[in-house]
Amino acid sequence: MKRLRWSIFIYSVLFVVVLFMVLNDYSPILIVGVAVVAGLIAFLTQFYYPAALDKRVDRVESFLRSQKNNPALYIQYILANRLEDESKTVMEQLMSKYKRATVQATFKAAYGLYCKDMAAVQEAVPYIRNSDYRTYYETALLLEDGKSAQAREHLESIRKQWMRLALLAEIELKAGNSETAIKLAKEAVDASRGVQRYVLHKEYERTLPQAVVANMAY
Repeated sequence: MKRLRWSIFIYSVLFVVVLFMVLNDYSPILIVGVAVVAGLIAFLTQFYYPAALDKRVDRVESFLRSQKNNPALYIQYILANRLEDESKTVMEQLMSKYKRATVQATFKAAYGLYCKDMAAVQEAVPYIRNSDYRTYYETALLLEDGKSAQAREHLESIRKQWMRLALLAEIELKAGNSETAIKLAKEAVDASRGVQRYVLHKEYERTLPQAVVANMAY
């Protein structure tokens, strides 16, 4: 609700400013320029910042909950909170909206990992274009097969620090090294932003609560 009110306020102000400029015969080029810049600022503050940069878990959660009409983002909220009933519906929406196999692949891999359906993950991996995400799921498959040493070596090519740290935390957790796993999980959360920070935080609330205890109050 706060986000909606803020959006209404921003666009109302933009409308008033543009209307004022039109009524006072400002240059059309200047009017268009102001409208474009203001629209860009509104986009950055209302969408890009919470999705990619915000470190406040509560604000990112509020943002994700407002994205019901955007299944590509809303699926992150659904899977992070393990909302079983809604997950199937949102996945169907995604498969209906995105027809290309390369676009569907990342969603299928994420959903497969969520459902512990490693066959689905294996099937999706070759179609994932982003090398970091492809390697992430390949490493997850190695871990599931008990190949920790190979997984540790495989993840070294991942450029995203939070991904490497999250996978290393999982390796240490499976090895029974809980203290090391907690340390790595904390570092993974600290290295992440926006939606990815939210997803990691929610996962560690269940599996390694000590890694996010300092942020439990958001």
